[in-house]
Amino acid sequence: MQKEQSSKKTNKRYGILAMVFLTVVINYLDRSNISVAAFALSEDLDLSSVQMGFIFSAFAWTYAILQIPGGFMADKIKTRVLYSVIMALWSIATLVQGMANSFGSLLGLRATIGIFEAPSYPTNNVIVTRWFPEKERASAIAIYTSGQFLGLAFLTPVLTAIQSYLGWRGLFYVSGAIGLVWAVLWYVLYRDPKEHSTMNQEEIDYIAEGGGLIDGVSDTDKKEQVEKFSWSDLREVFSYRKLWGLYIGQFCLGTIIIFFLTWFPTYLVKYRGLDFLESGFLASIPFLAAFFGVLLSGFTSDFLIKRGYTVEIARKLPIICGMLLSTAIIGANYTDDTFLVILFLSIAFFGNGLASIAWVFISLMAPKKLIGLTGGAFNFIGGLSGIVVPVIIGYLVKDGDFKPALFFIGAIALLGFISYTFIVGKVERIVPRSKN
Repeated sequence: MQKEQSSKKTNKRYGILAMVFLTVVINYLDRSNISVAAFALSEDLDLSSVQMGFIFSAFAWTYAILQIPGGFMADKIKTRVLYSVIMALWSIATLVQGMANSFGSLLGLRATIGIFEAPSYPTNNVIVTRWFPEKERASAIAIYTSGQFLGLAFLTPVLTAIQSYLGWRGLFYVSGAIGLVWAVLWYVLYRDPKEHSTMNQEEIDYIAEGGGLIDGVSDTDKKEQVEKFSWSDLREVFSYRKLWGLYIGQFCLGTIIIFFLTWFPTYLVKYRGLDFLESGFLASIPFLAAFFGVLLSGFTSDFLIKRGYTVEIARKLPIICGMLLSTAIIGANYTDDTFLVILFLSIAFFGNGLASIAWVFISLMAPKKLIGLTGGAFNFIGGLSGIVVPVIIGYLVKDGDFKPALFFIGAIALLGFISYTFIVGKVERIVPRSKN
């Protein structure tokens, strides 16, 4: 399509980024509403802490397993179509949760949501890689990633209020309906860069010259267009130590997020004795801290790049500092003061926010023709935390003491620091060995 010519480039990429941001908000709304509903739901259906652990983890069973196929889909299927379809399907599954009446039905529906959300983050990364030059990419990733924190910070009290008035079933009905509306709007509004009718050639050139892969690959590498899937591609994305450093780091990052998305409200109400509505407002504070953490991380990282600092310093420093700060979650074990409990948890989640720009490494290091697949592998390993962590916590707290669970989360955060510091190595684009 011929683009309009002008002396000043358009900035349509920011509108696309806003759409991705809203999609992430809805994505995490449908992942985390179970945590708000958990206390009332478990009492209504007479579910134990171990059973709730399995329900919390059921989403991640399918979500993690399907990350690699999801990454392949992100590379192959038009983003406009893929996102609209999967969003509509996971929203329907969310809505149907309101009709669940047993452990088995909830387990199945949570797993179903995981199936349809699986391609979402690989798709987000493909969108940003196509729409943004490298020097703006960490900020872009930080902005859309912040949606998971800002959305939950403001929506957690709202979701708590909805449940108070409509019950936990009504909470799922409202959540699902929101996603269905946005799925339709996404299909109407989204276009890839070269299909965007109001985007001019100057902006396309700006993105492409800055390393944006507007065709899925750079303009200088069009001969490496994405080919059909092969098992050698899958072996490729698991063949490099530095990629394994990223994968392990993502597992550790996911462990902290999973706690806040699943057990956190139950921790405040059942193990800290807070009022349910009060817990909704207090639970929003760590999410706000994480929101500021991820924005600070992204903009600081891009600022350091523009000031001439090395990629290792600019991209790694926020993540390494963030993983260290996340170990502060252990401090909540040593106080009964609600203010200090929320403070320690907020520091930990702020650190998690700092480390949440890790997706930038996939944009910078993945083989060019395997960005989606590498992102799928990255999120697959990260998603494994969602399978094992809620269940482990369920067993650790079954005797009524939550302290072992917080020690466990802090230890995993320390492992993430070690992985990013000593395993990732130099940040550079990987050239497949067959190309060397």
